[in-house]
Amino acid sequence: MNSLSRTPAWRPWAGAVLLLLASLLIAACAGHQWASPADLLAALGGEDSLRSRLLLQWRVPRVLAAALVGALLGLSGAIFQGVFRNPLAEPYLLGASGGAALGATVALLVPMHLLFGLPQAWTLPVLAFAGAWGSTMLVLAVSRVAGATDAAGMLLAGVALAAVLGALRSFLMLALSDETVSLQVVLSWVLGGIQTPSWSGLGLLAGASLACLVGAMALSRGLDLLGLGADAAQGFGLDVARFTPLAVLAGSLVVAVAVAYGGLVAFVGLAAPHIARWMAGPLHRAALPASALTGAIIVTLADAIARSVLPPAEIPLGLVTAVAGGPFFIVLLARRLRSA
Repeated sequence: MNSLSRTPAWRPWAGAVLLLLASLLIAACAGHQWASPADLLAALGGEDSLRSRLLLQWRVPRVLAAALVGALLGLSGAIFQGVFRNPLAEPYLLGASGGAALGATVALLVPMHLLFGLPQAWTLPVLAFAGAWGSTMLVLAVSRVAGATDAAGMLLAGVALAAVLGALRSFLMLALSDETVSLQVVLSWVLGGIQTPSWSGLGLLAGASLACLVGAMALSRGLDLLGLGADAAQGFGLDVARFTPLAVLAGSLVVAVAVAYGGLVAFVGLAAPHIARWMAGPLHRAALPASALTGAIIVTLADAIARSVLPPAEIPLGLVTAVAGGPFFIVLLARRLRSA
């Protein structure tokens, strides 16, 4: 009787996939001017009209990019929560977001197309990625020099570096902005916003996302062992001193790709792993892809809200996720304090 009443393991996954497909459809219809499913079918069918071209060249790539950015944020959140063994851990702990924001600020304020002949559509994600990767490498180097290679030591080094990078970003915004460069452009990116890619750029993002998922899955066993504690993980044969910075670097690289295309989007990396564990359980072989799936749903719907609530203006994506994620964080914190 119990075996008959037990929910099949595939059912939550099927429900999540259907919810993602529904989210993609809603987001593709949402915007300053709402489109119908029939409009989308006509555009996908090759109809040569202005509306169809706008849907195919702007809205559909942006919706898919939002889903991929959300998947990366959820994936990185699951990695960091596993590494730090803390359910309140967030992907932007180690200065990766601060480094990405600094790189993006340089790309937006410095005329790279005049200096190097590169279009801003390429310099923005490249410099944001370089800033996130560089800041994470700096945190790892500082913690190694200081002899604090455990999770707590790297966390403290990341918090300090994030403060320094935030100050540098503010200085650049004040020093380099003029009448030709609006600070609103920089602020809108810092507050979060999906960069609409070309189809080739979307393919690059999809390839990077797949590589990040494959790399994260390779960490799943080590993350499960870390959940038992450092001593127990060492007893099971895991080299904790080597695995921890490797996992931190991998999580930061995932964040770097997400920030390069989506700006600073808060709380998704916190909320998505929690929702995913309710669906898939605590083991990371299932929790990592479930977190990516959940993050994709959250950011897809949040981006649809950001584009459609105040037309023709657009609300920064980070504000939408902060309004929804702030109460979620407070509830989690209250439950953790109560249990402690």
